[in-house]
Amino acid sequence: MAGPPQIDLAGKYAFVTGGSKGMGFGIARAFLACKARVAICSNEPESLAQAQIELDAGDNLLAIEADVSLGVNVKNAIEQTVDRFGGLNVLVNSAGIQRYGTITDTPEETWDEVMAVNLKGVYWASRCAIPHIEKAGGGAVINLASVQAFASQSNVAAYTASKGAILALTRAMALDHADAGVRVNAICPAAIDTPMLRWAAELWKGDNTAEATIASWGKGHPAGRVGSIEEVAAVAAFLASDLCPFMTGADIKVDGGVLSKLGIILPE
Repeated sequence: MAGPPQIDLAGKYAFVTGGSKGMGFGIARAFLACKARVAICSNEPESLAQAQIELDAGDNLLAIEADVSLGVNVKNAIEQTVDRFGGLNVLVNSAGIQRYGTITDTPEETWDEVMAVNLKGVYWASRCAIPHIEKAGGGAVINLASVQAFASQSNVAAYTASKGAILALTRAMALDHADAGVRVNAICPAAIDTPMLRWAAELWKGDNTAEATIASWGKGHPAGRVGSIEEVAAVAAFLASDLCPFMTGADIKVDGGVLSKLGIILPE
């Protein structure tokens, strides 16, 4: 696969949480195509092994089993990455889970699970990685948020809360680490064709097929379809590169226009 055009990440070392599947996998693949060396982590050993096979990047790839909600796991994974590559320039916080429920019917353990992965995972990876990025003379942190940081669907109270918090944390980190040359930005995707989206489609398909459900969700976007992991990865590669040194604290929507659309339709 060719990397995004005119983006060169040669000499950069990246750590991608949730890098064995979905958007994290797509970002790792794009970074490798742009000549970066990449470490990915996941708490799923089977998907991690499969990602290694599919990425087929030899010594340019390091795969580490780690649970991002556990600080000791993240610290060890990042130290392994720095020991292997000799430094760290880019962190991508992509690990995330989706759970459904309103604030009144979401069990405490489910709320805690979502926050532990989606938000605490960002905390731990950033806490452990940023000192290394600063030591390298600066670099980039890229947080995967969501359009649901801006507008919510129903029955996703914990997920929406976690993604809104990621945007607030992105701004705080951008301010706190700008002097050290660390740029912190967030990508906010809408519906992207990932294993998590397909899991949700199976859950909510009713009498339809999962494919038909995904297609119907795609029609809710002005672009008329769901997005691809490659489209998110291209934005991540740009943010990781030296092409945008004045960008920090930003939230970039990769949403097929969905947040530009009002529910009010004028009669023809």
